[in-house]
Parts: sequence; structure tokens; C-alpha cells
Amino acid sequence: MAYLLMFVTLLHLITLAMLFIATMEKSWWEWEGLENSDLWYNCRFDNFTGSWLCASSKETEWLQAVQVLMVLSVVFSSVSFLVFLGQLFTMSKGGLFYFTGLCQIFAGLTAFSAALIYTLHNKEILQDSRELTSGHFGYCFILAWVCVPLLLCSGIIYIHLRKKE
Repeated sequence: MAYLLMFVTLLHLITLAMLFIATMEKSWWEWEGLENSDLWYNCRFDNFTGSWLCASSKETEWLQAVQVLMVLSVVFSSVSFLVFLGQLFTMSKGGLFYFTGLCQIFAGLTAFSAALIYTLHNKEILQDSRELTSGHFGYCFILAWVCVPLLLCSGIIYIHLRKKE
């Protein structure tokens, strides 16, 4: 039982870190390694100065939806972890972690919705950027998709996890 508890805690922390990176890093869409776009900025690499030059992304309804859903996913997962720690020390023996599991499932569903919206509407989101055919999805987009099943699985594990002592 102690191994399961450590596994679930580690899984939760890993998915929380991956969600945070997917939300804050600048690689949801890339063009040949010299230009990329994320949820907040469009950036170009300047060869002369050797630095990234970034400008705010144009606000579209789809981009705002993805931004809100990814931030909400991070919030749900963070709340879930804090509630789990609180329940771990205050819940009576034999109790179930229902609220923690539901928060994780909601985090997974919001991350799923954000990644799906970005997948289906990337042309509208990146409308003022370069030609989309020369670009591809970046690693943050892939991280968001990887988080979805991990969050849903950890939520199901939390729901079935019973406190023993």
C-alpha cells in the first residue's frame, strides 16, 4: 500500500510539472527551429543577437479558450494535490479520496479540451503567423496530450484509493 501511495504521489507531481511546462513554455507550434508560437507569445530567433524576440500573440476566441482551459487544468491539479495532502493527514481510516480524484479528472478533461481546441483550430489561432504548412506542433502541445491520460488515470486511482493505516 505504501508503494501505491508513493506511486500516485509521484505520478501526480510529474503530471503537475508537465502541465505547468506545457502551459508556460514557448513551443506549441514551431517553424524550422527559428520561430515558434505558444499560448502567450510568438517568438523569433535573432541570429545577430543570439536571442529570442517575442511579441504577444494576437488574442482570438480560440486562443483565449485554450489559455483558460490550460490554466484551469493546472489549478485543478494543484488543488487536487493540496486536498490530497490534507486528506492524507486528516481523513479517518478507510476513507476514500473522492474529491482529489474528481479534481484530477476535471484537470484531465480541461487539458483534453484545450489540446483538442488547439488541434482543430490552430489555423484560426495562428492566423497572423507564417505559413502553417512549413511548421509543426511543438513539444508543449505533445506534453499537453500526454498529460490527459495520465491525469485521468491518476484521478481514477485516487477514487479507488482507500486510506489504510
